[in-house]
Amino acid sequence: MPVSKNNNKTMPSKAAKERLTAVKPSGQKEESLVSLIHDLVRQIPKGRVTSYGAIAKVLNLSNPRMVGRAMGTSDATGAAYPAQRVVNSSGRLSGDPSDRRKKLLEKEGVKFKGDKIVDFKDLFWDPAKEL
Repeated sequence: MPVSKNNNKTMPSKAAKERLTAVKPSGQKEESLVSLIHDLVRQIPKGRVTSYGAIAKVLNLSNPRMVGRAMGTSDATGAAYPAQRVVNSSGRLSGDPSDRRKKLLEKEGVKFKGDKIVDFKDLFWDPAKEL
């Protein structure tokens, strides 16, 4: 796994950091894993979605649940990030009992049938190809 332990925190490996240089709008070299995930999520265009797995893959993370955990935390800078644009690999919202994320996506023009995104493949934003 390309991460290293540093002060009891899981940090991306040097290779992962170098690969992500174009992803980070802050331009900083050292960031936490959560900040890297949030920076990437901020780049998802309105009306588009990506998956936990796609983010994990581009960040060289072994488990998409690491992305899910990061999505449930606030950013260290306090800056907002569009968590509603990250869904599971089948195009369904998970962990949204109040439909808050669904309502935000609908405002962006995303259509749903139940909890599944209509035309998920067309709306899918793949960070490995888009960045």
